[in-house]
Amino acid sequence: MHPNPAFRSAETEQNLAFARAQSFGLLALSTEGAPLISHIPFQLSEDGTHAELHLVRSTEITRALKAPTPARLAVQGPHSYISPDWYGVPDQVPTWNYVAVHLTGTLERLPDSALEGILARLSAQFEARLAPKPEWTMGKMTPDVLDKMMRQIVPFRLTIESIQGTWKLGQNKPDAARLGGADGVAEAGLGLETAALAAFMRKPPA
Repeated sequence: MHPNPAFRSAETEQNLAFARAQSFGLLALSTEGAPLISHIPFQLSEDGTHAELHLVRSTEITRALKAPTPARLAVQGPHSYISPDWYGVPDQVPTWNYVAVHLTGTLERLPDSALEGILARLSAQFEARLAPKPEWTMGKMTPDVLDKMMRQIVPFRLTIESIQGTWKLGQNKPDAARLGGADGVAEAGLGLETAALAAFMRKPPA
């Protein structure tokens, strides 16, 4: 997390709302060697105390996790290079603006009996975003095929003990410079991600 307090003003609920909206992150687990990392979709509980997820049975994290273990789920949002020219003030340098939230806690493997419920809730969360498309459910699967696929994955829960967010959006600049940067990002036309970043830059966390 960036150490500048100007970028750390988001409230816990803002950080959770952002993580919930993204619902995809990088799960990291410390080991004696390099950290183990998996890129995963997840579902946050309503109260933000835990995240449900699943991993392929053959992943390094699944194989390594023998007991509840400290882990971190890093959730990244829109990001972009920021040109100094966009600020409209002299003596500036290039930077990179972004939003990221880290959910840190204890990762534990759940009984296989928990898997079906986790998968159903996860798919329902994402299918709801596609309305009015008819919702996909596991009931559309051939039972034998579904059973075969479910044997390849394992359910997990991350119990969240710490929530930290960095919203690096130019809050350390004068308002006019920050808004100029937002306009520059938007006008550069680099895609939907930078349009979302420009919107955050125009209205950062208080």
